[in-house]
Amino acid sequence: MPRDSRDWRDKVVVITGASAGVGRATARAFAAGGAKIGLLARGEDGLAGACSDVERAGGRATAIPTDVADAEQVGAAAAAVEERFGPIDVWVNNAMASVFARFWEIEPGEYRRATEVTYLGTVHGTLAALQRMRPRDRGTIVQVGSALAYRGIPLQSAYCGAKHAIEGFTESLRSELLHEGSRVHLTMVQMPALNTPQFSLVRTRLPRHPQPVPPIYQPEVAAEAILWAAAHRRREMWVGRSTPVVIAGNRVAPWLGDRYLARTGFDSQQTDEPVDGATRPDNLFEPVPGDHGAHGQFDEQAARSSVELRLSKRKRGLLAIAGLTVATAAALTGARRR
Repeated sequence: MPRDSRDWRDKVVVITGASAGVGRATARAFAAGGAKIGLLARGEDGLAGACSDVERAGGRATAIPTDVADAEQVGAAAAAVEERFGPIDVWVNNAMASVFARFWEIEPGEYRRATEVTYLGTVHGTLAALQRMRPRDRGTIVQVGSALAYRGIPLQSAYCGAKHAIEGFTESLRSELLHEGSRVHLTMVQMPALNTPQFSLVRTRLPRHPQPVPPIYQPEVAAEAILWAAAHRRREMWVGRSTPVVIAGNRVAPWLGDRYLARTGFDSQQTDEPVDGATRPDNLFEPVPGDHGAHGQFDEQAARSSVELRLSKRKRGLLAIAGLTVATAAALTGARRR
């Protein structure tokens, strides 16, 4: 992999969920480095827009309509990318689906679908990548995770459960690859709240429009982290100032998170705008027509850069983040004792 995460000439990259949000921003970022990119998603309008973005940015693209919940479709897409561009160097598992609602308001079929896309989609993508990377003994798989892989929050049980599952799956697989001495690299990037279109497309039963919990970052921050993780052999990256605090806090005092989120987690995930989830189109089972781009409706609230991300790329920065994590843990421990 290139040491400079901006140089991806002659590299082949596959991105799932590439038609919008983080996947769309990541496709543009890889394209700016000259990559050849396989774009996988269900929505053909968004895929066409992503292809145009990649070509304008200096890369090459092939768009393959794919439902990642279907392992056969994912395998066929991987084969098509290699037939067009050659061996896959990087596979980014980013596709997701969810339902914003209290657990008991979610139908079993909806829960299954969110899990099949978010968790099993990652499993299917990882398997398709490994079937090609292991025989060559090279390649990188990037799992797009979340702080919610460690700390569940109300109204997102399906999504949180899937991200927790990806974390456990990735840890298990990493040990298996290490056991056989494989040089295939597996990394997971834990994201903060991001300004993506998902909050306007996700199925919801909330009375008001869903929103990410501040602090919010632009999807380009996530893309920067994904590219860096793909170019460096880092086991895991935590992005944004909230992610290390959430993860460390949950390890030390999960009970405090339970009570805090019970008080604040409902209002903080909704704007003041009423919404009728029964009539609003959503992308749980079928894509919503149109090209929805990378950004959601929260541009004014979203940060375009992350000091913590810049620090995490450096060893000294890692020590600083570790210090913040320890300080957070100490404060929570003190609160528990009191």
